[in-house]
Amino acid sequence: MTSSALDLAPVVPVVVLEDAADAVPLARALVAGGLPAIEVTLRTAAALEAIRAIAAEVPDAVVGAGTVISVSNVSDTVAAGARFLVSPGWTDALLEAMKASGVPFLPGVSTTSEVVALLERGITEMKFFPAEAAGGTAYLKALSSPLPQARFCPTGGISPASAPSYLELPNVGCVGGSWMIPADAVAAKDWARVERLASEAAALRG
Repeated sequence: MTSSALDLAPVVPVVVLEDAADAVPLARALVAGGLPAIEVTLRTAAALEAIRAIAAEVPDAVVGAGTVISVSNVSDTVAAGARFLVSPGWTDALLEAMKASGVPFLPGVSTTSEVVALLERGITEMKFFPAEAAGGTAYLKALSSPLPQARFCPTGGISPASAPSYLELPNVGCVGGSWMIPADAVAAKDWARVERLASEAAALRG
């Protein structure tokens, strides 16, 4: 696998699962649609089991963990099979744990000072969150001149309409979003719809 979490796919589905039994069919639908990198967020009790199931049963998926906010989150998710890590923000302790994990990671930033602090620590790949609320494409475009070495995966409020404008930016490697996994489709186990939406998302290369 690439050592960069930004080069796995143009769009990374951000998944919140209430039932781990949905993890494997959902992951298979996303992979079939052309989105192999899947971020399972640690927002529910089912998340770790979901990561474990996808890692074991969907070999073409690259499953990662999102909402990683503690050192124990890092160790627990990597042990479950997570192949990349994404955090909404960072501390020095969390950053050191992610560095030591041996898998690619994206620490979250929303200010210029946070970007500079990560660059100072040798980190050039980051999550920009919450993307739309924190300034969107205009903010990222403004960062590209003074801080060209920083690359981002913007996540938060991104839609199929806005994703291409993010992907056109030179400092954006991919975007994260959940529009291809609508809650009603998951509830209805309508995996064909998820696959269709994933296929449309995979075509948004900017």
